[in-house]
Amino acid sequence: MDLLRTSGFRRLVMATLTVAATNALLPSAGQARTRHVGHKMANRHVHSISFNVADHGYHTHYAPAYYGRWVRQNHYSSHVIQCVAFAKAESAIELRGNAGDWWYNAAGRYARGFAPEVGSVLNFRPIRRMPLGHVAVVTGALNSRVITIDQSHWGQSGISRHVRVVDVSPDNDWSAVRVELNREKGSFGSIYPTFGFIYPRSEGSSAVLTASAERMTVAADAGSEVAEAPEDVGTIEQNYRAPRRFHPMFRHRHAPRHKSHK
Repeated sequence: MDLLRTSGFRRLVMATLTVAATNALLPSAGQARTRHVGHKMANRHVHSISFNVADHGYHTHYAPAYYGRWVRQNHYSSHVIQCVAFAKAESAIELRGNAGDWWYNAAGRYARGFAPEVGSVLNFRPIRRMPLGHVAVVTGALNSRVITIDQSHWGQSGISRHVRVVDVSPDNDWSAVRVELNREKGSFGSIYPTFGFIYPRSEGSSAVLTASAERMTVAADAGSEVAEAPEDVGTIEQNYRAPRRFHPMFRHRHAPRHKSHK
């Protein structure tokens, strides 16, 4: 009893109890520290990983989830994957790359030209509002200035068939066209530049005149007389032919030169 009353012994007992209590709390503190570090590391690795395949316009995005797990999210560059895949499936032409690359990739493999044929692919040039270009399959002709095409993902829509396309180039070489927007209203869109047509035959070979191609040629010859109309005038009957003086692609090409006066 005297020993317990001494102040030194009481201090020893209190110190022992303090150490025991501290050791009991250490695992919880360690676990809390581990959870904090793990959460910090999980939050630190929130960078996404992306893979782009230009040939198909396919985009895979890995988004971070909780505690370091990743969620795979697939995206499609709809314009490229749709029009290119559709043209491959609907024609006998098999090329790699975006639609805007087809004209150059066809060199040495497929014949190319500036006159429409059934089964050929009309290749649109890349422009600001259509930076990857466009491809469509020719299915017929109404006259020398109007053809029909099947295509996919034009104007953010799905597959569309028997769409009329009007040649508005001054020289009837299909270097500039307008695509039908609404068949019931007979309305057409803006002028789009094109490379020309890619034919489903090897380069240097002559065309095989099939029954459909023959009908197309006859129809084109029958409608060769076309009334001129300004580029912003309106119906399929006017054929949307743009005179050279109105056409934006040729507006400054043949501007008269002013002689300098001494």
